[in-house]
Amino acid sequence: MKGSSRRPEQVGETIRQVVADLLLRGEVRDPRVGLVTVTRVDVTNDLSHANIFVRAQGDDEAERDRAIEGLKSAAGFLRSRVARVLTTRTVPELHIEADRGLEHAARINELLEGLRRESAD
Repeated sequence: MKGSSRRPEQVGETIRQVVADLLLRGEVRDPRVGLVTVTRVDVTNDLSHANIFVRAQGDDEAERDRAIEGLKSAAGFLRSRVARVLTTRTVPELHIEADRGLEHAARINELLEGLRRESAD
């Protein structure tokens, strides 16, 4: 069996850089996409799919969800731009997902704080 390859990590980092640069330069022209940060990219071992995790800035959940939907609709454009940079035979299919890591961490901290208060009483 083959050892784990660093290739998916390298491809993921390249995709992250390309997508972040496109967002920074405002090349994604969908009006729903505002200030968005690419937090990480996970690429499958066969390099066929890439999950792009993003954090959208916004006042409410609906606004952040609209930004994610805007990026999802721009996935074909983003993939075409990634294809110009990658040296792989095939270009991974891009899947945009909201990164909920910070929200989950805040919820865990909230729960732990509640447990600490209960045990102190």
